[in-house]
Amino acid sequence: MNGNATFKHHNVALLSVNSVLAPEVVTSSEFDERLAPSLKRLRLSKKLLERVSGVKERRWWSKGVEFDDAAIIAGKKALAEAGIEPDEIGLLINTSVTRRNLEPSVASKIHNGLGLPSSAMNFDVANACLGFVNGMSLAANMIDSGQIKYALIVAGEDAKATQETTFERLNAEGSTREDYMREFATLTLGSGAAAAVIGPADAHPDAHRILGGVSRAGTEHHELCVGGPNGMYTDTKGLLDNGLELVVDAWDEAHRTGWEWKSMDRYVTHQVSKSYTNAIIKAVGLVKDRVPITFSKWGNVGPASLPMTLSQEAETLKPGDRVLCMGVGSGLNTAMMEIVW
Repeated sequence: MNGNATFKHHNVALLSVNSVLAPEVVTSSEFDERLAPSLKRLRLSKKLLERVSGVKERRWWSKGVEFDDAAIIAGKKALAEAGIEPDEIGLLINTSVTRRNLEPSVASKIHNGLGLPSSAMNFDVANACLGFVNGMSLAANMIDSGQIKYALIVAGEDAKATQETTFERLNAEGSTREDYMREFATLTLGSGAAAAVIGPADAHPDAHRILGGVSRAGTEHHELCVGGPNGMYTDTKGLLDNGLELVVDAWDEAHRTGWEWKSMDRYVTHQVSKSYTNAIIKAVGLVKDRVPITFSKWGNVGPASLPMTLSQEAETLKPGDRVLCMGVGSGLNTAMMEIVW
């Protein structure tokens, strides 16, 4: 039982989940052109990025649009769809990895931009790509306890600045193949925003029940992927191998404690790349055609990735469909959460 937990929620439902796509489409071919001097000098294929990752394109925000502005837009959409007024929200959790400063919290600007009441708690929960799922779990516990009635979870990500500095480093005369591979994952990132409203299931019988799930930590691997405003450095193989082990451990633990996830109607995974997605599908035996793919057109949008994919899938989900949200984040940490549509 070292480093894991299973959990159940008793009266919590997902009322809405929405996303905002950044408007500027930037292809992997364009990235190859930006890196052409380095790729030529290092004798690397221009198609390597797209071929290995499966990311054909990702998105950037237009000039003047900030990631937290996008989170505010997503939050307004989620509130409108849920039919919940801003003054009914008791908790706002921002789960963005992106931030421009250490304080105040990103949540403070979003709280103000949404016009939430002073009674609504607001803070950031940062846990790499798992932040959104963690935020939902935390808010669900507070709803179950009766501390709050409604919560809004948001994430807004901006990959452009980090990728621009990565281009500069990799095009420098002294860069090596090892440098390119260490920063390869940075080139797969994308920009976007998402938001979800959750509340008491008994007050919203037609909403989507959040049943609970499992989490597991493998923090001995916390140095495998380290990111900051200027770049992200990843041991790709180490991250894949140890991340898969963690996922399998969590999956097995969930099944030992009564969860049955082998025949879900949809598996909404955190979107990283082709190799990661295929490896997870194989490792725990997921039904491949029930795993929607969005990394090819959006890239890895950090914690916003999973709710953005869920928002897309919501259009085709039917009442009673069982959905498993699952992902792995730097740290390493993994989490899985079941929602009944």
